[in-house]
Amino acid sequence: MKKMINLNRRLFLKSATASAVIGTGALLHVPRRAWAGEGKLATLIDLTRCDGCRDLEVPACVAACKKIKTGSIPEPVDPIPIPFPTRKVEDWSKKREVSDRLTPYNLIFVQKVDADVDGRKQTVFIPRRCMHCDNPACATLCPFASNHKHPNGAVMIDPDTCFGGAKCKTLCPWEIPQWQSGIGVYLKVLPTLMGNGIMVKCDLCNDLLRQGKKPACIEACPRQAMTIGPRGEIFARAEELAKKIGGYLYGKTENGGTSTIYVSPVAFDRLDASVTKGSGRPGLGSVKRKMEKTDGLGKVVLATPAIGIAAGAFAFISKRKNGLKRED
Repeated sequence: MKKMINLNRRLFLKSATASAVIGTGALLHVPRRAWAGEGKLATLIDLTRCDGCRDLEVPACVAACKKIKTGSIPEPVDPIPIPFPTRKVEDWSKKREVSDRLTPYNLIFVQKVDADVDGRKQTVFIPRRCMHCDNPACATLCPFASNHKHPNGAVMIDPDTCFGGAKCKTLCPWEIPQWQSGIGVYLKVLPTLMGNGIMVKCDLCNDLLRQGKKPACIEACPRQAMTIGPRGEIFARAEELAKKIGGYLYGKTENGGTSTIYVSPVAFDRLDASVTKGSGRPGLGSVKRKMEKTDGLGKVVLATPAIGIAAGAFAFISKRKNGLKRED
C-alpha cells in the first residue's frame, strides 16, 4: 500500500494546485496530442483463429493476464469511505474470480457472438481489452495527468496519481477503464469529497515489453490468434489477411485510430448487433473519435481558471457595492 501511494510529489502538487484554483470543476490540465506514429507497436487479433479456448474453464489469455496481475492492486480499506455526493462505491475485491467481463481484476475477456450471416448462425470469439488508441482522449483530458500514451503505443494509468474520478471511462467510447474504490492517494487527501479509488485497465504488459517480451495474453494464446509487432508491419498484415479471407477490419479508424486491429470473417456491424453489451462488456460499433475536438479545448481549459477568478471577483465586488448602498 505504501508503494502504491508513494506519490511523485511534483505531479501531485501540480494537480492539487490546479484543483484548488478551479474548485470543484475541471482541473487545469492542458490537453496534449499523443498521436501514435512510426516505430510504435500494434496488435493484430485474428478472429478466424480464436476459438475462445472452449476446452478450458477460463480462456488462456484471460488466465495468463489474471496470473501476471495478481497482487498488482493493493487491498482496499475496510470500510470503504462513502463519497459525497454520489455515494457510489465500486468494489470488485470480493469478486476477483469474474472472467466474463472487464473488472479491475480482469483486464481482458473473450466475448462469444452468435451472429446471423445470411440466415445462418456463425460463432465468433472476440478477445476484448483496451484498444490503446492513437490519440486517446482518456489521456489528453485526464484531470490529474495520470493517463499517458507511452512511446511503444501503450496507454497506461499511473495508480500513484489516479484519484478514481472515472473521467477516462466517460471519455472512452468502449468504457474500458474499470473502477476500484478504497485504494489510492485519495484516501490521504479528502476520501469522502475528492476521488473514489483508482481506475484500472490493460497496460499491454508494458513491463514485459520493456524486457523485449510479449504481453502475457499474447504469449499464452494456444492458437496464435494475437500478434504484436511494429505498427506498420502489423497493419499491412491485417490488410492482407482481410483481403485474403474477404473479411473486415476494426480498430484502424475507430476513435480516430488505435493500436489494436481486429480481422473478422463477419462484418463488425453484424457482430455488434448480436454481442451482449453492458457494463464491462463493450460493443463493436463503428465509433468516431469521442472527443474529436479535444485539441481545441486547450484554450478553454486554460481560460477556465481566469473565468472562475473573474466571476468570483465580479460577484464579490457586486456584493460589496450592494452592501455599501444599504449602509448609505
